Amino acid sequence: MRACQLTDVGELTVAERDRPAPGSGEVLVRIDRVGICGSDLHYYEHGVDAVDFPLVLGHEPAGTVVEVGADVTGVTSGDRVAVEPGRSCGECAYCAEGEYHLCPEMAYMSSPPVDGALVEYVAWPADLVYPLPDDVSLREGALAEPLSVAVHACDRGDVGAGDSVLVTGGGPIGQLVATVALARGAEPVVLTDVVAGKLDLATDRGVDHAVDATERDPAAAVRERVDPRGVDVVIESSGAPAAVASTTDAVRRGGTIVFVGMPDGTGLPVDVVESIEGEYDLRGSYRFAGTYPEAIRGIADGRYDVDGVVSFEAAFDDTPAAFERAAAPEPVKGVVRVHE
Repeated sequence: MRACQLTDVGELTVAERDRPAPGSGEVLVRIDRVGICGSDLHYYEHGVDAVDFPLVLGHEPAGTVVEVGADVTGVTSGDRVAVEPGRSCGECAYCAEGEYHLCPEMAYMSSPPVDGALVEYVAWPADLVYPLPDDVSLREGALAEPLSVAVHACDRGDVGAGDSVLVTGGGPIGQLVATVALARGAEPVVLTDVVAGKLDLATDRGVDHAVDATERDPAAAVRERVDPRGVDVVIESSGAPAAVASTTDAVRRGGTIVFVGMPDGTGLPVDVVESIEGEYDLRGSYRFAGTYPEAIRGIADGRYDVDGVVSFEAAFDDTPAAFERAAAPEPVKGVVRVHE
């Protein structure tokens, strides 16, 4: 089979690899669509510390089951499926308590040294693939992964009807966090970014206020347009230091801040005294657990529009160019079409 490998910083090469065979409890999935994530772009642009090249990127896959291993039930050959990309140990206390995303032995596609899904075939545990309804496309199935990140972030923030929410960052996670918050009845929902096209997209997708952070202080905009006290929940989805710093200014006393964007060495924007006096709930949101069924149902019933965040789709042979395009500020989400 063919695999697209990161062979050096900024260098993706299509090469031949052995096609895997499914073991007991596994299925072989012909990969059809793979979303390009920000972490993939980070490895592409900056390399991979302490891990030898080559590395296969991509952890947002969907495809078609073409072979079923022994002891597999519930999935059959020909099923179109979304593939959950994290393999936990299944034995530790976190796994036993349903928090398998916190498993210290987690093997996650495209997180070094585990290879990802930019390949033609993947053998994967059958209990981590989810059949797609007929009205959910393979591209939408691939986006069940970033949607799951958004669902989990909103769960961590206890976002519900009537909550005022600020989402910092208009990339794919921020756009989908806003989508989930709106579907849950949050009002108003504010989204900030520094790219005009991403703000326009957020407006088209239903946010109440889109704020250009290069022209307006997000916290000032919140206090002017939403509530002088601040919003109930801030979900920081960009990882940008300025956005992280704005969270405590934008949230009301007693409110909740959820950090989901991955920053580079940025500290918490609050000291202990401020945290005590403001009674903020500061929460991390790491990946997701048990969210794929909800994500797929929400796509199928129209609550969650994921297709609308896709800026472009590229053929497998054009993956290097697709990464270059996805690394620019304007695109929100790129998708690679592995099979036609």
